[in-house]
Amino acid sequence: MDPRVRLAITEGVAVLALDRPAKKNAIDQAMWEAIPEAVATAVAAPSVGVLLFTSSVPGIFCAGADIGEFAARASDEGWWAANRRAIRAAQKALVEAPLPTIAVVDGDCVGGGCGLALACDLRLASPRSRFGITPARLGLVYPLHDTCLLVDLVGPAQAKRMLYSARLFTAAEAFAIGLVTELADDPLAAAHALAADMLKVSGDSQRWTKAMIARILAGVRDDDAQSEALFDAARHGPDFAEGVAAFLEKRPARFRR
Repeated sequence: MDPRVRLAITEGVAVLALDRPAKKNAIDQAMWEAIPEAVATAVAAPSVGVLLFTSSVPGIFCAGADIGEFAARASDEGWWAANRRAIRAAQKALVEAPLPTIAVVDGDCVGGGCGLALACDLRLASPRSRFGITPARLGLVYPLHDTCLLVDLVGPAQAKRMLYSARLFTAAEAFAIGLVTELADDPLAAAHALAADMLKVSGDSQRWTKAMIARILAGVRDDDAQSEALFDAARHGPDFAEGVAAFLEKRPARFRR
């Protein structure tokens, strides 16, 4: 794994941190390629129930893709194809991770970095953070998958405002339009507190709920055989038996991970 993509696991929480502060965590090809591996490692760890995506340095989140690398590879069509695949794979790893994912943003969250934050389930940010999606400054276009994630969060009009203007939105603006889930002076501490609450409840319930919401976002609007199978799997699962027993016995539930 690239050393600039760090993964640490403590007490059921995996923290995936970008660590290239000299470049404001601008993500180059090797880093894009390392992110799916890090996410897969976290998901495979039996104790992990929540994944935090953040930076190793306070005040810096991610300046986006490494534009210097873009310039150096301008005429290399093979590299550009590989780069698009790597960026998509990094996003899909976060989108499709079965456990809850939280982007912890302190500082500027721009371009590809914003795309990774969009791929997480939730976004916690400090008041000094700023959010921008800036391909229009380079004469590029944001990929359809990334744009879909943005539209799902903020709606088409606000997505157009961000993409057409390519300006940086304050954390307060981003919160007002639904891009940011929660503002906190110390977003990492707030994320750990939220993760602690998430670890107290059923991981199976969280995974199946995430799958259900993904289907809704994909256009499924009513129950079908697949959604009913998810419900039945939960009803027959060990977490439901434990939850009911804990309720009746007036004790905290002890859900497995």
